[in-house]
Amino acid sequence: MKVLRELYSYREMIFSLVRKDLRGRYKGSILGFLWTFINPLLQLMVYTIVFSVILRAGIDKFYLFLFVALVPWIFFSSAITGGATSILSQQDMVKKIYFPRQVLPISYVTSSFVNMLLCFLVIFGVLIITGYGINIKALFYLPIVMIVEYILALGIGLLSAALTVYFRDLEYILGIVTMAWMYLTPVMYSVDMVPEQFVPVFNLNPMTPIIVVYRDILYYKTIPQISTLMHAFILGIFVLFVGSIVFSKLQRNFVEEL
Repeated sequence: MKVLRELYSYREMIFSLVRKDLRGRYKGSILGFLWTFINPLLQLMVYTIVFSVILRAGIDKFYLFLFVALVPWIFFSSAITGGATSILSQQDMVKKIYFPRQVLPISYVTSSFVNMLLCFLVIFGVLIITGYGINIKALFYLPIVMIVEYILALGIGLLSAALTVYFRDLEYILGIVTMAWMYLTPVMYSVDMVPEQFVPVFNLNPMTPIIVVYRDILYYKTIPQISTLMHAFILGIFVLFVGSIVFSKLQRNFVEEL
């Protein structure tokens, strides 16, 4: 509670860092903020060509099947890899002034989350323009799964940010881990395609129920199962709890390590 109260008192600093990150993300580029929408669209195009034309996944309207899961995954992976360097990239600030160090990974994950929300405008646009449609009742569950994913991403972001200060190679290892993690998550394929004997292990992946819920709401247009939401919520809270504890213990020696 003490940490939460302190973070609340520094909320203006968090908002300021979020605005700074969003403005500076594509600063100096010709297309600027449009890259927020272009990046997921280009990735969608590549994966659609590979899995619809070359490897043929055999899934109806595969571009929609993929898109509604790809955007949340991009947020999650960027929160991990970018969050890992959030302390290192602001080491001058960490050395010179006092503030809750959690502010830095929180601000980065939050700016990535806002970026994802903007990308969802593209998803809704595609669903409407193509005539695929939206289930309004199911859509009420979308903010819930977004919050759950944010909690999970923040937990891993705190953990990776603290560990990277001590193990600099983790920054590069996480790039490989997130790439492998994507293929172990049902982003480009259906859960039904996983062999039955691997399903229990597969469900240990905290992103599995989150992607399933996104797809239920936006692709299958059905109300997600409460058990799936609870599974995702419990895993998210557990990861955030662990990440917060590890960060609190390791931050004591950040200045010495930097």
